[in-house]
Order: sequence, then structure tokens, then C-alpha cells
Amino acid sequence: ATVSEPAQKCCTENIQPFLTSILEELMGPVSSGFTEVRSLFDKEVNEIIQDFQKTNDITKLKENVDQLMNLPFSSVKMEPCYLKVNLLQELLQDLKSRFKVYHIDFVIQRTQNFMQELMENAVYTFEQLFSPSRLADSAKVATTIEKVKLRVLK
Repeated sequence: ATVSEPAQKCCTENIQPFLTSILEELMGPVSSGFTEVRSLFDKEVNEIIQDFQKTNDITKLKENVDQLMNLPFSSVKMEPCYLKVNLLQELLQDLKSRFKVYHIDFVIQRTQNFMQELMENAVYTFEQLFSPSRLADSAKVATTIEKVKLRVLK
């Protein structure tokens, strides 16, 4: 009871007025990181489509989809996504001094974990939606892949 009122007053005067601007600053790198995840997924699926259109090889298609399933665990391919979020390091340094925000690395790491989780969900959903279509007419496979990709990106 003794601490509640001064703590609320402190938050209302010293933190709450800055929350909107802080959130906007932090969302820039976070949004660009998630946009990069989306672009990477799109690019990888487009490569699968192009490869299938060239070869018309169902076995190669299965291999490519299997490789897509490993995309979230490929640090090399996911690195550009993670780098976008590293900009938080600079932004959070300012917050650290103004608001005593600690564990900056934890915030960045959790954001990167969410990005990996999003990619895991995307490739899993893609595989689940596309799997029944693999046995379909090979002339329709590329179109089906495109439709599944768009559904996942939605």
C-alpha cells in the first residue's frame, strides 16, 4: 500500500509518456526482421517452383520440399533475417541508460527465436497443405505449389 501510489505516479510521469515512441522505435527492426523471414520463405518456394518447371521431376521436388523443411534450422539462410533484428542492440542501449532496461541480448535472442518459430510454422504448414497434392497431375503441381505458398503467406 505504501509503495503502490508512488510507483504508479512514477510510471505515469516517467515511463507511460514514452511507451508509444519506444514501441515504434523497437518495431522497426522487429518488423523488418519478420518481413525478411517472409521474403526468404517466398524466395525458397519460388526456387522450388522454378526447379520443378525445368525438370518436371517429382523425386527432385520431394527432395526440395524436404530441404525446405530444414530452412528454419539453416543459420546461413536465416542470418539475413537475424541481422535485421540486431539493430535492436543500438536502440536498446539508449533505453538501457534512460529506463534501466537490462538483458538486451535476451530481447534480441527471443525475437530471433520467434522468427525461427515463424519459419518453422510456415514450412510445416506448407508441407502439410502441399503433401496431398504431390501425387496430383504433374502439370498442375507448379500451380498448386504457388497456391499453397500464397495461402501460407496469407
